[in-house]
Formats: sequence, structure tokens, C-alpha cells
Amino acid sequence: MAKQFTGILGTGSYLPKEEVANEEVAAKAGVTAEWIQRKTQISARRHAAPDEATSDLAVRAARNALSQAGVDIGRIGYIIVSTSTGDSPQPPTSYLVQDALGGRGAACFDINVVCSGFVYALALADSLVALRPDTYALVVAADVYSRILDATDRRTAVLFGDGAGAAVVGPVPERSGIIGFDLTSDGAASQLIRVDAGGSRLPASHETVEAGDHFFRMDGRGVRNYVMEHVPPILEGLVSRAGFRPHEVDVFVPHQANGVMVTELVERAGLTGARTARTLERYGNVGSASVPVALDEANRSGLIKDGDLVLLAGFGGGMSIGACLLHWSAPTVPVSQEA
Repeated sequence: MAKQFTGILGTGSYLPKEEVANEEVAAKAGVTAEWIQRKTQISARRHAAPDEATSDLAVRAARNALSQAGVDIGRIGYIIVSTSTGDSPQPPTSYLVQDALGGRGAACFDINVVCSGFVYALALADSLVALRPDTYALVVAADVYSRILDATDRRTAVLFGDGAGAAVVGPVPERSGIIGFDLTSDGAASQLIRVDAGGSRLPASHETVEAGDHFFRMDGRGVRNYVMEHVPPILEGLVSRAGFRPHEVDVFVPHQANGVMVTELVERAGLTGARTARTLERYGNVGSASVPVALDEANRSGLIKDGDLVLLAGFGGGMSIGACLLHWSAPTVPVSQEA
């Protein structure tokens, strides 16, 4: 059987309306707005409204991706939602997204690979569509980190925001679309990023709430060191196995972890010649949604052009790394997407 080539047919994103400037988070975290800007290059981030949950953000991003792809929800065979901040432990957030979209019959499931989740979900979608080329997959990554942050913790509170990004995956012409993936995990480094309470090992209780064990915690220096040691060789290896060199990559879409880190990663990975998609200055780190939000903005702004060699890179909790190399096929981009 001939190989079925698959690719991204449309992208979408949604960022909540409430913009939170550095001055507001700085006051609570015990730092200055200038310190945040210098350390992270982030100027603002978005926070979900009180009545918005992760699935609400995901649905809006999904609708925008479906619209751009020109694919009706009834043709979607798989809905994959990547999140580490789902609406609730059960049911899966993907089921709520399916119901809101009217996607009856689609197989739905969540994955939690934290900030690498979109690329992992994209790999799953690629495999599923290749096995059943008469269908399409909807990949959505959404996180509402503002609900699990300790506002006094300067290591996390200044970095994270809320948002969602999505992509429709389906058949594409021969020799275009997705070229390959590299996915890797390292459980030995799992303590670098964590939420200690709320699971089966440490169930919710008055004690865990009082101790702040439900907050998101991160060893920022440890994460930075891990990323700089492990991500560049994985990116170089993926590009090399596909028959290319780093300087041939046209567009680089990295996880928007921290502006200083992204700049260093570009240099270490030999990608200084690529156009790098950056949204962190305005939106901060939106977790699993980081890569697809940046991808959607690059797509709609014209940063990515038809035929470009595009490299996606997610990295984060686990620790996990997900990379994807693809040839871009420009969708028919509508003037605007749902706000």
C-alpha cells in the first residue's frame, strides 16, 4: 500500500480577552515589571474569564481551525485534546469539546504531556489519518494555568498565561506535509515541573490546600539546563535524518517558554537563519497551547509561506521533548477568526 501523506490543513487559536500586564503580576510576586521583562522578555499574558474553562478556550480555537481548513466537524474522525489543566479529572476535556462542536461519532481522547503535548498529539493524529485516509483529525491544545499558579512564586507566576491553539490534520498531496517526528521522555527528571497534590498519591485535603500543594511548581534553572543540553541535538537529528541541515529550515516554531531561553535555543540549535515564531512577549507561556498559538499566528501573518520547511519544537514537564518537521502547504486563510 502506498504511503498516505498527511499534513496540517488549517490552524486556529484563541486567547482570552483579559490582558494582564507585568506590573500586576510583579506586585504579587515581589519583583518589578522591569525584572520580568529582563528575565523573560514577556510584557503581558492573558487570563481566562471567571466563567471560562479549558474546554471553552479549546472550542473557540477548534472552530477557527475547522473554518480555515474548510472541514466540517462531521468529517472529523478523531478529536485529540492536549492539556494538563482539564476542566475536571473526569470526563476527558475532549468529550466536552466534541459535544460543544457537535462532532458526533468522532473518537475522542486527552493526552497530558504538558508543554510538548501538541507535538505528541500531532504525531498521533498523523498516524491515525495515515491508517484511515478517508477521515480527518482535530488536534487542540489548551491550558488555563492561571488557576493553578501561586501568585507569590516569581518562578512561575510571571511566566504563564491561558490560551488554546488547534490544527486540522488530513491527507495532502504526495511529498508534502509532515516529514517526521522525534518524541522523547525522561521520567528521571520528572520533579523539575510538577503539581504535587490532587492525584491518587496525594489526594485533595484541607492539609494539601493549606500547604499549597495544588500549585504548579517549577525548577526554572533545572529546566533551562535540561532544555539546552537535550533539545538542540534532537532537533539537529530530526532535520539530518530527513536529509536537511539546520540552515535549510525556513521557519522555527518553538515552545514559548521564556524569551531569553528561546533566543539561546535558536543559537545552540543552529537555527539563526530561520524565521522564528514568537508570541511570548504578548501572551507569555501558554503551556501546551504555546506551539499551536505561535504556529497559527505565523500562518495567518504570512511568516510561513507555501513550501517552507517548518520545524516545531515542544519541551516541558515530564521531562518531555517533541519535534516535528514538515513542508508547509498554505491554507486558504480567512480575513479573521472568531475572537
